[in-house]
Amino acid sequence: MTNRAFYENLDAIDPLNSLRNEFYLPPDTIYLDGNSLGVMPLAAHIRIKNAVLQEWADDLIASWNKADWINLPMRVGNKIAPLIGAGQDETVVCDSTSVNLYKVLYSAIQIARKRHPKRRKIVSEKTNFPTDLYIAQSLCAQFDMTLELVESEAIESAIDDELAVLLLTHVNYRSGAIHDMAQITSLAQARDALVIWDLCHSAGSIPVDLTAAQADFAVGCTYKFLNGGPGSPAFVWVHPHHVDAITQPLTGWMGHATPFTFDTQYQPATGIRSYLGGTPPVLALSALDGSLEVFQKAESFGGMQAIYKKAQTLTSLFIQLAEKECADYGLTLVSPRDPERRASQVSLSHPEGAYAIIQALIARGVVGDYREPGILRFGFTPLYVRYIDVWDTVMHLKSVLQDQTWRSDAFSARRTVT
Repeated sequence: MTNRAFYENLDAIDPLNSLRNEFYLPPDTIYLDGNSLGVMPLAAHIRIKNAVLQEWADDLIASWNKADWINLPMRVGNKIAPLIGAGQDETVVCDSTSVNLYKVLYSAIQIARKRHPKRRKIVSEKTNFPTDLYIAQSLCAQFDMTLELVESEAIESAIDDELAVLLLTHVNYRSGAIHDMAQITSLAQARDALVIWDLCHSAGSIPVDLTAAQADFAVGCTYKFLNGGPGSPAFVWVHPHHVDAITQPLTGWMGHATPFTFDTQYQPATGIRSYLGGTPPVLALSALDGSLEVFQKAESFGGMQAIYKKAQTLTSLFIQLAEKECADYGLTLVSPRDPERRASQVSLSHPEGAYAIIQALIARGVVGDYREPGILRFGFTPLYVRYIDVWDTVMHLKSVLQDQTWRSDAFSARRTVT
């Protein structure tokens, strides 16, 4: 692994390498930010072009029936289902992760209060993504609940007889560390608590099996590893034994049992359709519908297991090479060293220049991103990241550190989005 030829050889024998051709990738760019925004699949461009020029422009309102726009949220949900271990017609795509989290956390609180009226504790991780914590804070204020934030290593000890709902992100957005979904879910449910999983950094990145884990609820975004495009709608999954047990709080007309009767009294649809709210975003759903085709093609190469195996190799090689070549420049590994505990991401920290280092790399065509506090994030999306990208990225990183290019004032000026 001490020369570029080693990585070229890995690409030559990589069965997933041909899938890179399914994406539009800007020339002279190494894109390692798919954990924030995935690149555009060519199928998404084709699908949305047809939705705009044929379904919207020519067929107009007839497309709600002719192109079956009305069922897009369920159809796209069924494409996501195999990637998260869900059954058919158990997942629906709608709204944003934040809105869907509100729905499921509200539902979980209602179920928990019926089971144990005196329980008031919701537990989450201190380093959970902020939007999850904001939504939890909102509902805690609404229902006189208490949000307890704990360190990752203290999650299991926080599972006790006072716990109502456990809210966790499966893959930590800062470090890429993976929680043991099955084990944690089992521990919480043994105390008769409910568990919600945020799959934003999991879906399309690592194998997930909600059914095997017997999770209660799950939400996730589609614009990261699922490559649905900026602002693409999120998905929501509810275990079948909960889905009709409670009415979710945002009772919009698309969640009605018969929306086109225009009944003035709300009657929820059965199953996951009841978690719909307003009119589906057809163009965004169409792009996502096309984007998911690449995962169907990946099935012939081993599917999510093969994708994750490559991710483990990419990230392990990156860690080894970065630590060898950049040992003298103050970088520290933030992600788990054990590949079984690490998703498709490597995070490094730097004591003073993390943001500027990322900006200096971007100026060279190596796109990662920055997260507080002092974290350089590199996402290795196996469908389009090559092994030679590992070598080239580390060489660029070494050069930026060695020459202290990052100390330029131009790289320290903070932009709105980091």
